[in-house]
Amino acid sequence: MSGRLLRWVCTAAVAGALLAPGPAGAAPEPGPDGENRSVAELLTELQGLYRQAEEATEAYNTTAEELKGRRKEADALDGKLAKARGALYRSRLAAGRLARQQYQGRSEISPYVQLLLARDPQHAVDQGHVIRRAQREQEATVDRLVRGEKQADELATRAQGALDEQLQLADRQKKDRDTVQARLKEVEELLASLSAEQLAQLTRLEDAGTADAQRAFMASGALSSAGRAPSKAGDAALAYAVRQIGKPYVWGAEGPASFDCSGLTSQAWARAGRVIPRTSQEQWARLPRVPLSELRPGDLVVYFPKATHVAMYLGDGMVVQAPRPGARVKVSPIAANPLLGAVRPDPGAVAMSGYRAPVLPPDALSGQDTGYAAGSAP
Repeated sequence: MSGRLLRWVCTAAVAGALLAPGPAGAAPEPGPDGENRSVAELLTELQGLYRQAEEATEAYNTTAEELKGRRKEADALDGKLAKARGALYRSRLAAGRLARQQYQGRSEISPYVQLLLARDPQHAVDQGHVIRRAQREQEATVDRLVRGEKQADELATRAQGALDEQLQLADRQKKDRDTVQARLKEVEELLASLSAEQLAQLTRLEDAGTADAQRAFMASGALSSAGRAPSKAGDAALAYAVRQIGKPYVWGAEGPASFDCSGLTSQAWARAGRVIPRTSQEQWARLPRVPLSELRPGDLVVYFPKATHVAMYLGDGMVVQAPRPGARVKVSPIAANPLLGAVRPDPGAVAMSGYRAPVLPPDALSGQDTGYAAGSAP
């Protein structure tokens, strides 16, 4: 299901609820299985489906990155193999000329005996140097031919292996894509089964949960009360992320028209001149960790035990993120999802002087922040 369709389902249903609201204590309608489910249970189920969709999305992104690497490797091997085959062809031509010369008695080896019997010993010695040089050239021709054949065979084997891996990864990518689409179809089916009032209640319950989580996190003292300035690269990455506010979340997207969570963070830092891993798991695994108490704008905040979601720290307990399918890039509370930790793409860079926080668009905070809750985290 596309993000556009998901947004249409949610928006239309919620708009209907606002125009014709039901009783405040209306009971939930029967679910597809005939059982009544509370709004809290529906939210938990919906959150779980969103979480599974994002896990599948990051698996798809991981496979896509591996496939890109294999394609580059295969292209490089193909280039080397073409050069090796060209060199081998030239070596075979040289070896063929050598064989014809020896067969026709025109090589330097046959006259060698005549030179040894020459009346002028000095002349024979001088000609002997020529013969030895010719012999060395002949030996080198044969050596080049042997090495060229061996190298071409090895490169051909490696190129075939790279191609086989490409085919396997392409098949895995298709399966990952099908998994994402299946998870999003489950989201669509669940939303389609709900009444307008249930959808409105889901929104209110989710917003309340986010607000409670943010209050508890800020009260915990996990963040430093002292504001920090980003590095110059961090400032540039953050500025790029802020400019993307309002663009839709689309799984697997890296811009410029749409993004998923790690597509936004990886592209923002790439625009700042630093290439970082594509997926949230790799960003968490390979980038240096930084304590939450030392967060500065531009750092990446990673969520859930499996590191399946990532956002960029804005400052003052807020992040810029591509939240979930059906949502748009926006500013959210840092505790909108269960935090795992934070990483810094440029740990050695000093904080810039004269930092000014980016100006946010008026609707930067509008829209849903989550699809998750601590109770449904993986």
